[in-house]
Order: sequence, then structure tokens, then C-alpha cells
Amino acid sequence: MAASTGCAKSNTVATRRGVLGAAAAALVRASTSPAILGGVSMMSGCSSGPDAESYEIVSGRTWRLGALSGFEGAALGMELVRYATLAPSSHNTQCWKFAVEDKAITILPDLSRRCPAVDPDDHHLFVSLGCAAENLIQSALAHGLKGEASFDAARDSVRIELQPTRADASSLFKAIPERQCTRGEYDAQPLSKDDLTLLERAAGSGPVRVLLLTEKSAIDGVLEYVVQGNTAQMNDPAFVEELKAWIRFSGAEAVRLRDGLFGASSGNPIVPDWLGRLMFGFVFTPKSENDKYARHLRSSAGVAVFVGQAADKAHWVEVGRAYERFALQAAALGIRNAFVNQPVEVASLRPQFASHLGLGAHRPDLVVRFGRGPKLPPSLRRPVQAVLV
Repeated sequence: MAASTGCAKSNTVATRRGVLGAAAAALVRASTSPAILGGVSMMSGCSSGPDAESYEIVSGRTWRLGALSGFEGAALGMELVRYATLAPSSHNTQCWKFAVEDKAITILPDLSRRCPAVDPDDHHLFVSLGCAAENLIQSALAHGLKGEASFDAARDSVRIELQPTRADASSLFKAIPERQCTRGEYDAQPLSKDDLTLLERAAGSGPVRVLLLTEKSAIDGVLEYVVQGNTAQMNDPAFVEELKAWIRFSGAEAVRLRDGLFGASSGNPIVPDWLGRLMFGFVFTPKSENDKYARHLRSSAGVAVFVGQAADKAHWVEVGRAYERFALQAAALGIRNAFVNQPVEVASLRPQFASHLGLGAHRPDLVVRFGRGPKLPPSLRRPVQAVLV
């Protein structure tokens, strides 16, 4: 009997190892395959509990283009905040709070949603506030309000004064629900000169400069720094743990929390959260991630580098606004984009990258690849009520 029990335990252990090994192999194959989205729609709808909503239902409600009439007072303020929250943020932490007044909306940092490993000086956090501010300004104009943004250094916040004006639902406003950071392969085709001009014009402003790199040699030069930065980050246990904490491996977990990086949004297979976390170290390795970034950059039409005039919070907000205009213009043209910020996130690498670009003492703020390709499932957002103060 004892021997029989021992064999059963041994067989159980062997079976578990076999299952986990097979799962790891499947995840590796799926995460490195260019055709991984065949089952996303079906699988991402999975949810837990009899009253739980599916990922598709929540996503559709989140990323809708709302009506342009019927809003006033508090309801209009809530709608403007909803559009603001559709902006990108580091790891989709949604690191903002909104104070709605009669003729102004203030965007404040939510420091409880910092990412100290990847963003120790809160650079990305304040860039994110700028992205939200630009969305709010574009949506306010569509609803007949002109927004003027200013940075309040005493509160580390962005205040947007709102005054009545003629409504203008611009192409940038209409692109808000279409914008996403598309972390997949593009079609490797160049963009037209007209498209590049529109992108550069959208991003350009006094305090922010944008460099558009479209030559293969220039893109390969950026790739070298991306690989160096990614290798350093993937070998940093604090970075890896922080990243894993913000990944939502299943549709059910994405719907429950409505923040973080949904696996399907990065082109990864959808798996139960317990399995995703268990297998994370097998799949997310420096080599696999470097190989992925090589494919991504070599499939891109170009790379945009955003550079603020100064390295302070007020200018980081302006960088965020400039990037968001770029991203909205790209979405309006059917062009995808995604961050490849490793060269500016690794502090020791940043000056070398700046020198490579000929920026002198200026700090490169954001690195963004762009090109045409398929849209991926979008990430989710928390309800408006959750971000109000």
C-alpha cells in the first residue's frame, strides 16, 4: 500500500510537471508566433461569476464615441473625464485623479499608482497627465468648450480652464476611441510624405521637438539601444516583479480590475491568471523579449523620438500632450504606434542614446515606433467615478 501511494504521488508530480512543461511550451510558441489572435475574441470573453460582464462588453462600452449633445453641467464634466481616461499611461496604471468644477477640471497625480522601478522620477506619470489633458481638451472642443491648460507646480497638477466656444469635433477627437498602443508587428511598409508631415505637424509645439526616423539604418540604431535597455530591465528583479504585477493574463482579471496590461493587448495568448503568473518567468526572458522587439521595430515604418525643452514636470506634461496629438493623428490615418521606451527608461543608457541622436544635453523623453498593422484588443479603463476627487 505504501509503495502504491508513493507511485501515485510520483505519477501526480510527473503529470503536473508534464502539464506545466507543455503549458510553458505552448505559451512560448504562442508568444513568438505572428499569428496568435485566432482565439482571442472567444477566449477574452471569459468571465467569472453569474453576473460578471464579458471583456467584449466592457471594452465596447469603454471605447465608445459618445454623443455630442445632451450633456451639460456635471454630466458634461463626467463625459470629458471619460475621454481623458482613454489616454495612455505607464503600464496602464491610470495614474490620475480629476477634480471637476463649474468652469475647470484639474488633473492630479495618483501617487498610489506609481511605477517606481520603471519610472523612479515620475517622468512617465507626468507624461501620462499630459496625455489625459490633451484628450480632455480635444473632447471639450467637440462639446463647445475651449480648454486652456496650465501646470500648477505647487500641487503638481494640470488645471484646464473651460470657456464656451464654437463646437468642433475634429478628426483628432474622433480618433480618441481608435487610439491604442499597438504592441504587435506592423506591415513594414513606408508611410507617404504627406502622412509623415501630418504626424510631425500634430506633434510639433514650442516646448516639444519630435524627431522622425524612417531610414532603416536609423531604426536599426534605435533597436540597438532598445535591446540594451530591455536586457538591463529584464535582468532587474524589481522591474520584472513590477511589470508582472500590472499584467492581466485573462479577460476575467482585466474586467475585474480594469487597469494594467491585458495580455491580448500585447498580442499574447490569454490564459488563467494563476497559470500566467506561474509561467511568466519561462516566457518573458531577455532573449524572447529582445527577439520580439527586433521583429517589431523592423516591421515599423519609423520611430518618433519626443524631446522636451527642459527636464521638469511641466515640460513632461507638454511632452505627453504632444505625443497624444501624434497618436491621435496616427489613429485618424489608420497608423498604429507603440512605445519602445527602454533607451530613455534606463538612466545609465539615456545619455548615450541622447548622444547617438545628437541631442546634446537635452533629455529624450519618449521613443515611439509607428506603422500600419492590425488593431489588437484594447485595454480597459476604470469607471469615471473611481478617478474623481
